Amino acid sequence: MVEIPETGRQLLDADIMRDWAARAIDSLTRHRRGVDELNVFPVADSDTATNMLATLQAAFQGGTPGLALAALLDEAAGRALLSARGNSGVILAQMLRGLADAWDADAIDAKAFAAGLRAATDAATAAVAVPTAGTILTVAESAASAAAKAAPFGLVSTARAAAEGAAEAVAATPGQLPALARAGVVDAGGLALALIIEALVETLTGMVSTGALDLLERHRVRAVEETEEVPRESGSEVYGYEVQYLLEANAAAASDLRHRLTDLGDSVVIIGSRAAVDVTTFNVHVHVNDIGAAIEAGIERGRVHRISVTRFDDSAVHHPPALDVDPKRAVLVVTAASRVRELLEGERCLAAPVERAAAVLAHARDAGAPDAVVLTDTPEAARAAREAVQAARGAGFRAAVVPVHAVVQSLAAVAVHDPDRDFDDDVAAMAEAATACRVGELRSQIEGIAVAVGEADFGIFDEPEQAARDLADRLCEAGAELLTVLPGAGSRPETVTALSDHVREAWPLVEVQHLPAGDDEPLLQIGAE
Repeated sequence: MVEIPETGRQLLDADIMRDWAARAIDSLTRHRRGVDELNVFPVADSDTATNMLATLQAAFQGGTPGLALAALLDEAAGRALLSARGNSGVILAQMLRGLADAWDADAIDAKAFAAGLRAATDAATAAVAVPTAGTILTVAESAASAAAKAAPFGLVSTARAAAEGAAEAVAATPGQLPALARAGVVDAGGLALALIIEALVETLTGMVSTGALDLLERHRVRAVEETEEVPRESGSEVYGYEVQYLLEANAAAASDLRHRLTDLGDSVVIIGSRAAVDVTTFNVHVHVNDIGAAIEAGIERGRVHRISVTRFDDSAVHHPPALDVDPKRAVLVVTAASRVRELLEGERCLAAPVERAAAVLAHARDAGAPDAVVLTDTPEAARAAREAVQAARGAGFRAAVVPVHAVVQSLAAVAVHDPDRDFDDDVAAMAEAATACRVGELRSQIEGIAVAVGEADFGIFDEPEQAARDLADRLCEAGAELLTVLPGAGSRPETVTALSDHVREAWPLVEVQHLPAGDDEPLLQIGAE
């Protein structure tokens, strides 16, 4: 391809910004798996590029057409704030906010571009409670510094300098972060950022920069060949869960929450639209063991919604919470959904597969619980639970089974559980909550993606994103304040992002709560309350 002369593009406007975003999304889509394979810090959960890609898609896909640069970036930063996923996604969203705050004109030159990278870097660094060398923040710093030095020579030279500075910083990350050196890889978040900046060079010149791509190819081979188990970085190995939520609060409350979450865990990142005295929206991210304490810390300081909890991959080195029985009343959820069981076990709620239902109920009795409520989501689980309850009653232990049709209904029942209530009243309240939770599902079929609500089918769609939006509309039209989304193991991140974006735009009063990925089928399950 013929390179566009340096004088050809000295200004970055909305059209170039959209082209840049599209090329960056394309690059991360093509290289997502390779970058994810390098992910070992702050935890080896193999999702860095996936989260950054989802954040960029939420920011720039489906936005208002025809906006000038300043308005485009402000909208993109706001969308990213609400949709950012994971440590890397949240940091990228805050970088977009930094760009939006700095680029307040319809077009920017090289000096303004460099100033924007500086603002983006500073904003992201300030959002992280304990910044660490050898990460995406280090790469952003190098890119911003290189851009500032090259700014007098024009926009193309400045973009190239930023890309080269980013690639050089990525190459240096193993010497800064022991976890990377042990694994023989570079930082995944920094590499993804370098790919994003290189997409701008391609946008401006038509030429493909290869610094980050060369690093990806070199270290991807090493990562595949490496067999040594990679421990988590010092200070992080005991935390088994990633908790995220949106917080409506003022800047002082968000700052106070940062200190509280730092006491509870690590990888604390809190981003917001602007530092304001009035109430605004913050995206909160932390790695913890005590899920409830992390969420309660937010509730104490503002309005919490869109809660998402993810258990790290079993390959990560951590100590999961010990089995904990509520001394007032045990609640046992019998389900095959292993990720949901792990989530519930962190909330003093017992959970077990069908084959262990009797043993776990006996454990609750032996631990001193006076009674127990057992929730089941399949006929097989209900039969096993009734047998276990019958045996427990024979030993003088009071227990009751509440059969439901889907695991999201079990979660709705757990949400209204009150151990201080009379036993029969508590059972009735939980059964009522489960019944009131309407369930919709997407299922993979040969013809396409099937949509079902309860036992009624509503057609076949070619794309899961279309099906997800249709299902959300059907549930919301019938009346809903909260949608609890349980993706299947085979569900694409784009499907969940499309659903969340659609609900936010079409049903702004409905909250969406994301749960960890479930089993292979259904492809997606939603509970509407």
